[in-house]
Amino acid sequence: MNIGRKGIHYLQKLNAANVPTDLLERGQNRVIEASLTLIRERAKLKGELVRALGGALASSSLLGVPLGHNSSFLQGPAFAPPRIREAIWCGSTNATTEEGKELNDPRVLSDVGDVPVQGIRDCGVDDDRLMNIISESVKLVMEEDPLRPLVLGGDHSISFPVVRAVSEKLGGPVDILHLDAHPDIYHAFEGNKYSHASSFARIMEGGYARRLLQVGIRSITSEGREQGKKFGVEQYEMRTFSRDRHLLENLKLGEGVKGVYISVDVDCLDPAFAPGVSHIEPGGLSFRDVLNILHNLQADVVAADVVEFNPQRDTVDGMTAMVAAKLVRELTAKISK
Repeated sequence: MNIGRKGIHYLQKLNAANVPTDLLERGQNRVIEASLTLIRERAKLKGELVRALGGALASSSLLGVPLGHNSSFLQGPAFAPPRIREAIWCGSTNATTEEGKELNDPRVLSDVGDVPVQGIRDCGVDDDRLMNIISESVKLVMEEDPLRPLVLGGDHSISFPVVRAVSEKLGGPVDILHLDAHPDIYHAFEGNKYSHASSFARIMEGGYARRLLQVGIRSITSEGREQGKKFGVEQYEMRTFSRDRHLLENLKLGEGVKGVYISVDVDCLDPAFAPGVSHIEPGGLSFRDVLNILHNLQADVVAADVVEFNPQRDTVDGMTAMVAAKLVRELTAKISK
């Protein structure tokens, strides 16, 4: 059965069987609470360990959000988090980032597991509640100082509840560096307000970001440009990248706000570097272009996500999984201190 419809079909079956609404709601609430409890306890354990070891002002903590049903084309990103984790710890490379951080050190990187998205949807939980659950999961990680969430998508719809949680938890807007082939700022793509193509419209409407810089854009409609102007988005298209390169490789963000959030859609990269994505858009950034932007960024990075890796379109040897893992590794180094 199509994973994007499984939860909806299950709810329809329950309704057709005349299951009492209060019984259904109690069951949903138990599943939700159990899911949040697991994230909460894992975050507590990892936070206690980091604090006991001492010396960390900020520590990256992986949180998987395997959500794919808000994709407009393919839903394979739901299967990405375990593939990314596997590639992070693949024996073909070592555990040291380019800047010298050791991923084996729990003060640098920990893992609190996944939000059980499909299990929650199987109980008939709708997207409004699901987005709240994702936000609450992110907040649970942030409560365990010095943990900072590094979220593994999933499709790009997850960025809205994650950024919302970060902004609400910190008590103010953040600056966002968004690397993507698409601006993902439709008002409601194909009528879906939670579409992966609408996540940044929700973020900007909510006032969760002061500045939004979108880099790598090369597939944008008139609505994308109009929405960008409406929200004051700084859109850097690939057709002018050679002109913009110096500026983008010397960014300084976050002054006067609560910090900086980085969202990396794997399709920001040219498909020669990352073929395992749902929306293949030639003419993108090289992997070193992306690393130069990230490494040179002057910012207090409070959270990040890596989204839209689709394992179902990857090469046999898992090249895009390794690319996604490398992005996670280098973002870990950027967050941890």
